[in-house]
Amino acid sequence: MNERSAGAWLVLADGTAFSGAPFGATTTTEGEVVFNTSMSGYPELLTDPSYRCQLLTLTVPEVGNYGVCDRDFESAGIQAAGLIVRRRAALVSNWRSDRDLSSWLLSANVPGIEGIDTRALVRRLREGGTKTGLLSTDGTPLNELRRRAANAPPMAGRELVSEVTCQAPYAFSEGLVDDAGLPLSAQPQKHHVVAFDFGMKKNMARMLVHRGCRVTVVPASTTAQQVRALAPDGVLLSNGPGDPSTLPHVVDVVRSLLGTVPVFGICMGHQILGQALGASTFKTAYGHRGGNQPVSTDVVAGVASRVLITSQNHGFCVQTSELSPLARANETNVSDGTNEGLDATSKWAFSVQYHPEAAPGPHDADIHFDRFLDMMTRFQARQRLEQ
Repeated sequence: MNERSAGAWLVLADGTAFSGAPFGATTTTEGEVVFNTSMSGYPELLTDPSYRCQLLTLTVPEVGNYGVCDRDFESAGIQAAGLIVRRRAALVSNWRSDRDLSSWLLSANVPGIEGIDTRALVRRLREGGTKTGLLSTDGTPLNELRRRAANAPPMAGRELVSEVTCQAPYAFSEGLVDDAGLPLSAQPQKHHVVAFDFGMKKNMARMLVHRGCRVTVVPASTTAQQVRALAPDGVLLSNGPGDPSTLPHVVDVVRSLLGTVPVFGICMGHQILGQALGASTFKTAYGHRGGNQPVSTDVVAGVASRVLITSQNHGFCVQTSELSPLARANETNVSDGTNEGLDATSKWAFSVQYHPEAAPGPHDADIHFDRFLDMMTRFQARQRLEQ
């Protein structure tokens, strides 16, 4: 397809251009071009705030065949800047569907492109690392897109949490439901959890509610004093978009809470806890995004006691060589050796780089929510003994 006849363009910062057919909104948008290897779950992926300012490539050959069910959303709406697929299904067949994929993107003013060689794109990202780019469906000339793509800001150094965090504290009471939308039976309420919203996926809070937790979600700007005033039994540090090194004020808050209340960090929350424990973070070449990432847990002398298949979505990692002696790196990505978990037992804190709430993804790692509940129970018992 030549420049004049192309209906849509994906242009990378290095000038590489992919032509295809447009769907969704008619516009031009920029972002970091990333890929996710999950076989399903595009509504959850597109509504994950961690995809803020990213152009999401799905490696599965066909997307959209089961439509869009609003109950699957991980936030109020689409968070990704654009969607890149090999083929968009012409027919939607699913009794749960509320709308089709293209109409949904159009209503959110988000563009999509189909018909490109996603295998070639993913190979380029795997070999050369993620790149910024532009997705255009509005007829902008290719030479103009190349010029703008070359100047698009990289993800490193970008603070995006302030764009997606809630504006005021609120109570979250939604639990897990079945396919028909009916609530699954939940445990009696035991603990109060304050959840920092750095771009939190709803399923994190749902998992806690299902396990008998009262959840209060607070903005990323919440101070340690404000957290203590809520009298939590535990604190959850959520996922979120952007560069974790741009949040020193949040790191300071978490550092001051350590040892006074159990803390559980997930993804961005893991990176923030790592910084609070003395480590820095770094950007990986292309990150981990997909529902089949193997992680070895409790590594001792190079021998893993267990391997979990995990759901992941991150582009930054913790530099474990800089960790305080109070912390232990206890989980590792089998594919590239990057850190996947931290344990600071003396500070009543732990974290994982992957997503134990797994939406979409496998359920191997949801045991960490039970681990968090057990930590809160043990902390309360110790407090009673000390009184």
